[in-house]
Amino acid sequence: MAAPTLRRLYCKSHPGVWPRGLRVVRLGTRGMLAAPRARGLFKDFFPESGTKTELPELLDRRRAGSVPQTVYCGFDPTGDSLHVGHLLTLMGLFHFQRAGHNVIALVGGSTARLGDPSGRSKEREALSAECVQANARALQRGLEALAANHARLLADGRPWGTFTVLDNSAWFQEQHLVDFLATVGGHFRMGTLLSRQSVQSRLKSPEGMSLAEFFYQVLQAYDFYYLFRHYGCRVQLGGSDQLGNIMSGYEFIHKLTGEDVFGITVPLITSTTGAKLGKSAGNAVWLNREKTSPFELYQFFVRQQDNIVERYLKLFTFLPLPEIDHIMQLHVKEPEKRGAQKRLAAEVTKLVHGQEGLESAKRCTQALYHSSIEALEVMSDQELKELFQEASFTELVLDPGTSVIDTCRKANAIPDGPRGYRMITEGGVSINHRQVTNPESVLVIGQHILKNGLSLLKIGKRNFYIIKWLQL
Repeated sequence: MAAPTLRRLYCKSHPGVWPRGLRVVRLGTRGMLAAPRARGLFKDFFPESGTKTELPELLDRRRAGSVPQTVYCGFDPTGDSLHVGHLLTLMGLFHFQRAGHNVIALVGGSTARLGDPSGRSKEREALSAECVQANARALQRGLEALAANHARLLADGRPWGTFTVLDNSAWFQEQHLVDFLATVGGHFRMGTLLSRQSVQSRLKSPEGMSLAEFFYQVLQAYDFYYLFRHYGCRVQLGGSDQLGNIMSGYEFIHKLTGEDVFGITVPLITSTTGAKLGKSAGNAVWLNREKTSPFELYQFFVRQQDNIVERYLKLFTFLPLPEIDHIMQLHVKEPEKRGAQKRLAAEVTKLVHGQEGLESAKRCTQALYHSSIEALEVMSDQELKELFQEASFTELVLDPGTSVIDTCRKANAIPDGPRGYRMITEGGVSINHRQVTNPESVLVIGQHILKNGLSLLKIGKRNFYIIKWLQL
């Protein structure tokens, strides 16, 4: 592919000096930005010049003659699933889409090969090209599924903008290194790149910083430029740890074209210990059902502390602020019911896994925490496996006269001989949440065997066995 053609329209009298300052500002509430800002979703805006008036007016779809703008956010496929840490930037994109603007979720199929150093104390483990490609495809499916759930379940009657998923490997994989450096590299100043906080912290660390990581911000800046040229994208959204990378994109575009583009950051979500939620920190809550079930995602939000649930309702849901106020008023009166947490969990689970995913999470909650036979009876094999992840799954043929002790032994749930017999008689065994104490009792369909052909066998307090009966 030929080297990229770049236009330079810049301050000729002062090359290397930006005609407009890059001081980050906290923008007042105005226009389309007012609602996300009031929810605490948008944190910083830059550059200072233009963000107080030009950006709000640019995004105001109610203004006569206004046109939809394009906003993008990047997602590097360093793993095969999105996680809760990604949800805030996705919520930011959705807020723009709901206001009538077009949004792009950019999968970093090329940039993930380098590894973003932002917010990291050491270099990421290198991933093969094949692994990154597989991860990129998985992230694209995840992003499209979330966008589909958002459109299907949370429509508000307004005309929305489009949601597009792109992969930056489409324009990077055909670039030639020397041509790229010759045409793009000359527009970046080493002093500016070295001054970024993400670079400075790494250079001072024992691990140091590789050239590949250092070059990451140049590729991200080029992403912004490419989307600006080809999609008219003028706003980049990212986590607060992306501030330096977004600034590099602003500087690059403004230097080449003389046009203003804008950056908006969202706050980072941390655990109760202050650690950033994410794959690298080892505390990720995944948005892929195969890695984190709807039940686990639901329970993650149900377990949030009282002092943070109101903030999370504002950040992770589209509930109107007056409704959130009402929810919190009820919560203050009866905090033990965890009504606010349950509403938060329901809204997020519905967005991520759809209505069926939410119903699955509720069934699992009833079955596990409320010993609900009704919930067990309608649970699928998949739900039981998700709920009791450590449980052994066994398929058995129901022979005439099969007893409790026969079942326990065939499932390898109790030892042979008198000890296993005593475990039953002494009350250590339950089937479908009901204690059984007679080892010779014959299994009864509808009691020991549920309508869905399953039995949940529990030995002691924590050892579960799932039995699927055949030929009923």
